[in-house]
Amino acid sequence: KQQHDGFRGAILDLTDEKAGRKIESSALSVGGLVKHAASVQVGWRLMIEAAPNDPVWPGTLEEQQASYERENTWLEGDTVGAVLVAFDAEAERVLAAIRAADLDTSVPVPQDVPWFPKDVSHWSVRWVVLHLIEELARHAGHADLLREAIDGATMYELMARREGWDTRAWA
Repeated sequence: KQQHDGFRGAILDLTDEKAGRKIESSALSVGGLVKHAASVQVGWRLMIEAAPNDPVWPGTLEEQQASYERENTWLEGDTVGAVLVAFDAEAERVLAAIRAADLDTSVPVPQDVPWFPKDVSHWSVRWVVLHLIEELARHAGHADLLREAIDGATMYELMARREGWDTRAWA
């Protein structure tokens, strides 16, 4: 849940335009990272829910690739509100899947995905959960950096604003 809040903070009060803004040397945007965070949770959740079997991936490989591109890029027509609704819904689904899972259940490692190890046949649900925390934390950090580049807002300032904290004594 804490890693989810990092994304909510990074996108706090951004306009749709600013959420899609990229800094000069990156293809990433804060909004695109929020979309990506929702998307990766879908994949890991499907693996948790299917364990110990292989998940059923929706669509053809070409459809999956096109979906991946849409789910990781801030597109014309994307809005902060809609992206956050989708993000929050998937966050709730993945947390429910984790609560329902036996953490020691084997999760098959897809052997046809180039970035997954070929010398490991399975992970445990526990490993998947820890990996998901790590991946969300890494991307929330990316979002923090991008947000600061957009308008100078930092994580503590955004967290305080989001939580309604009185910052006069320390900010």
